[in-house]
Amino acid sequence: MIIGLDIGTSSTKAVAFDPTGNVLAAHSISYPILNPLEGHYEQDPEVIYSACIASVAQVMTELRKVDRTIQPLCISVSSAMHGLIAVDAMGNPLTNCIIWADRRSESIADELKDSDNGRHLYQRTGTPIHPMSVLCKLIWMRQNDKEVFDRSHKFIGIKELLFYRLFGEYVIDHSIASATGLFDIHKLEWSALALNVAGISAEQLSKPVPVDHMLKLMDPDIAACMNIPEGSLFVIGGSDGCLANLGVGAVEPGVASVTIGTSGAIRVTSPRPNPEQKQRLFSYLLRPDEYIIGGAVNNGGILRNWFRDNFLCGSGDKLQDHEATALLNEMIDSVSPGSEGLIFLPYLTGERAPYWNASAKGVYFGIQLNHTKAHFARAMMEGMLFAIYSVGIALEENTGPIHTIYASGGLANSQNLVQMLADIFDKPVIIKNTVESSAWGAALIGMEALGIDLKKQVTEKQVTNGIDTAELVYRPSRENHAVYLRNFDKFRRLYQKLKDVF
Repeated sequence: MIIGLDIGTSSTKAVAFDPTGNVLAAHSISYPILNPLEGHYEQDPEVIYSACIASVAQVMTELRKVDRTIQPLCISVSSAMHGLIAVDAMGNPLTNCIIWADRRSESIADELKDSDNGRHLYQRTGTPIHPMSVLCKLIWMRQNDKEVFDRSHKFIGIKELLFYRLFGEYVIDHSIASATGLFDIHKLEWSALALNVAGISAEQLSKPVPVDHMLKLMDPDIAACMNIPEGSLFVIGGSDGCLANLGVGAVEPGVASVTIGTSGAIRVTSPRPNPEQKQRLFSYLLRPDEYIIGGAVNNGGILRNWFRDNFLCGSGDKLQDHEATALLNEMIDSVSPGSEGLIFLPYLTGERAPYWNASAKGVYFGIQLNHTKAHFARAMMEGMLFAIYSVGIALEENTGPIHTIYASGGLANSQNLVQMLADIFDKPVIIKNTVESSAWGAALIGMEALGIDLKKQVTEKQVTNGIDTAELVYRPSRENHAVYLRNFDKFRRLYQKLKDVF
């Protein structure tokens, strides 16, 4: 078996797979997002590091209840993108992990985006100029926290911290590097222009390596903490977004992957990068001649949690998550598609694709006396998906028509949400028999690194059975699609009218 370790924004999951993708055991550990100041979003790297160790240990404990001799062939790692941690010469964090949602560098991004440097950087790095990018965060730190900036030995992400502690090396996979805004996706090296704009040297960043780069864990204490043998193999893997496409099999023209976790994204796979003049889409590298083109939205499951905590819970104890989910689903099902004209702009944490506007705000529009809490709940979910549909339109304009969507992430467990997705896009949406697509994508990279014949073990199964490997297929309703299109037209015009007010 192989363990896919998926380091996400809301939680870290360790998932043990057999070579055909069956889940043998899984364990997830959640942690909070810290919001010390308006627009500042961080996480404690020590908490996430501990979650990585403990989640693998727990999966091994579960597996050994069935087979005491079982060991992983390797552990392969997926991670969220755009994180920044400043560390000293001993590898100790000087900052929390500044995550993708952070907006502190908003004014810097706005100024850089429309400059000659900004346009050139987008073409070379494939990463839109936005506060999410490590490039903009570094400029902010240099200008606003110079003491920490000057003390920093390295600037790294959470996966780099994990690998440094396990192996004593600073390495970053090409996939994560390509989302920093600092990496030339054409030359596969740190961009001299980006380094100059950020005010750092290449030596202050990790060494870029391919996604199948493998290391052997020789620290007996860490191995014991993870319940794995000394000498266990680790594969560096890639970013959660790129690996989600690989994990669901969205690697052919016209096939898109939609992931909705804390945030959301829609992506397709392409043999070449596709930076466009409007700078709406990213081009992230997975492997040579394999790029993931698409866009991420800031506001996915974070909206559901906001609605749950503020509008579903009374003044007393908070609802359990499964209770909140059941209540939310019941409310959504009680309202017809289109929410009787109520429209929600879901930009509670600003927005990334397709507008890349960190100043965007959330708006409920069209409120009337007949609208109830249930209408607000459904409009919230529809607005979340309208944001992804906006990116899908930009994607089709640049990479061609999409005919099939694979959905994954935590909210892919919500039947009404997935049906809304199918109806809004007017395309079939497929849910594979595991929604842990990023972890499975990491496991696939791990098997490739080990030389396991994927064609025999996995790909043949997917190609032969095709859609039959899916657990569920959601077919779109043309009637609902027509209703959604009318609301979406207003949704899009509302943003354009309000963007200057934001």
